[in-house]
Amino acid sequence: MSSTVSAPPVSTPPRRAVFPFTAIVGQEEMKLALLLNVIDPKVGGVMIMGDRGTGKSTTIRALADVLPEIEVVADDPFNSDPYDASLMSDEVQDRFNRQEALPAARKKVPMVDLPLGATEDRVCGTIDIEKALAEGVKAFEPGLLAKANRGILYVDEVNLLDDHLVDVLLDSAASGWNTVEREGISIRHPAKFVLVGSGNPEEGELRPQLLDRFGMHAEIRTVKDPALRVQIVEQRSEFDQDPQAFLTDYADAQTELQQKLIQAQQLLKSVTIDHDLRVNISQACAELDVDGLRGDIVTNRAAKAIAALEGRTEVTVNDIQRVIVLCLRHRLRKDPLESIDSGYKVNKVFSRIFGLPDPDEAAHLNGAVR
Repeated sequence: MSSTVSAPPVSTPPRRAVFPFTAIVGQEEMKLALLLNVIDPKVGGVMIMGDRGTGKSTTIRALADVLPEIEVVADDPFNSDPYDASLMSDEVQDRFNRQEALPAARKKVPMVDLPLGATEDRVCGTIDIEKALAEGVKAFEPGLLAKANRGILYVDEVNLLDDHLVDVLLDSAASGWNTVEREGISIRHPAKFVLVGSGNPEEGELRPQLLDRFGMHAEIRTVKDPALRVQIVEQRSEFDQDPQAFLTDYADAQTELQQKLIQAQQLLKSVTIDHDLRVNISQACAELDVDGLRGDIVTNRAAKAIAALEGRTEVTVNDIQRVIVLCLRHRLRKDPLESIDSGYKVNKVFSRIFGLPDPDEAAHLNGAVR
């Protein structure tokens, strides 16, 4: 009598647990900047500068995890949208125009880490010239920009990255396309992503010309309050001991934030900003001697995004006050040896132009009341 042993069922490994975004304590400036860039990617990304071990990587992974899944063309390496032609690669668009059926699939928003030693080929992708010449096909090996399309591209220690590579990333983030050319052969694909850079100021700042191209600049510092530090340590221990139980505790808050982001993205196009407020923003940029118009544009966009996040269709002075330092502080530095303004100059000019109490006088009055 023979017996057959059936093979064990093939199971997919469980997805790695990610610390929930809604459980992160403190670092409000960084969290706000990231959320606003997700609501409106045209804000232009965020540069996060601060001490080591302050949760930069944890927060960015947590953000990607809380975002709603996206629909992609199942057999496309560029995460093309099956319905929106502006988010399709050229090949998928050709198929779409020929009215071919595009197989759709759902996936988590991609979060791509760019390693410090990455080459341009690894980032942008490579063209196989031999195959192209021999077979007459455009043989392209996608790079990290392709994987990051419609997601988040995170560059840790961006201030240590080669300036040329930073330029390539910023160009792709701004245009939404990556073009690779070699030996007369040119291939392009969509590369629309939220660019997040982080670094430690002790290791040097980015050149002002590159820094200016990041939409927002968030500063983070090590938490000094002992009670808050204990809370952060205890939370991390709880998560490490039993990730699933910890995630269950925050499931409702995560779902609520996800819905809030979806509604904000839909509401964004209806948000308006009064003409007088726009004039005041531009006056602040002019008085702070901000080069170009990028500061004006980003502040307008960020103010609209924060209004949408809170479910409103009109921008208030308070909205502008909450984002203007994030949008302008890194644009004041003209000399690479200067340090970035913590926000003092921006707040002082903002308060005067918008008719609010001078921050120095307000701080003095608060001290006197105490």
